Amino acid sequence: MAKAYWISCYRTITDPAKLAAYAQLAGPAIQAGGGRFLARATAALAYEDGRKERTVIVEFDSIEQAVAVHDSAAYQAALAALEGGAVRDLRIVPGV
Repeated sequence: MAKAYWISCYRTITDPAKLAAYAQLAGPAIQAGGGRFLARATAALAYEDGRKERTVIVEFDSIEQAVAVHDSAAYQAALAALEGGAVRDLRIVPGV
């Protein structure tokens, strides 16, 4: 079964306190669901139509596992803490 990856790009961060509250809840929820953080930083460089923004990449064993973590009560609580604090582009992508 192919692995899956969450790729989250933060377009804007409007409330760093909400982002911090989200991170305190999201990290443990993601790890408890089997997610492994591969990258969590501002992009070093951005090419083409890219932006130097915060990017997070999390590896999961399957798309189903990634979706289950996203839809879990623990992660939904993290999203509620972030509400209005950032604009993100979150994608779940199958591995090759």
